[in-house]
Amino acid sequence: MRPPFGAIMAGGRNSRYGDLKALAPVAGQAIIDRVIERLRAVTPDLILIANDVVAYHAVDIPSRPDRIPGLGALGGLHSALHWAAEEARDGIIAIACDMPFVSSALLGRLLERSRSDDAPDVVAPESGSRRGLEPLCTYYSVGCLPAIEAAIQRGDSRMIGFHAQVSVERIALAEVAKYGDPETLFMNVNTPEERLLAERIAQEHA
Repeated sequence: MRPPFGAIMAGGRNSRYGDLKALAPVAGQAIIDRVIERLRAVTPDLILIANDVVAYHAVDIPSRPDRIPGLGALGGLHSALHWAAEEARDGIIAIACDMPFVSSALLGRLLERSRSDDAPDVVAPESGSRRGLEPLCTYYSVGCLPAIEAAIQRGDSRMIGFHAQVSVERIALAEVAKYGDPETLFMNVNTPEERLLAERIAQEHA
């Protein structure tokens, strides 16, 4: 199998930001370019899942919209995994387009586990979020597709709604913390105020 795609998820409506948050700058670099840089350090072939393909015309990676509209992030995951299957990839490393501080080292850890002989279907880092993990900083194998499609059929569009039907391995929060402060690693920029916060964090880490 060829290496997994690095799949950037940009299907959100940006309603809280008021503009394309992925193109907003942090430390002089568009957030999505920061994500691309970190993903490309781990896996060479990147794809973009964006329903407004025209809006991302300046992002120089192949893009597609959701195969099934209206499913939110799960729809993006479903589309990316179908694309991976078409290209004979074993899976994807899925990353939200608005995470300015995602760690290449952590992504490399996900990739390393996904290439093991006993690799699970999902390798997800734990976090302090309400789900307890970060579904948009996670490795997914194409073997998840039947479970995802079954969840869609029963009307469950949660990002973890199919987890009971696949094998899931968590990267413990204590290990995640070795790569940086989890709150910073998994920060999403959803509002202009959060972009300013990200700018301050970037300056502190400079």
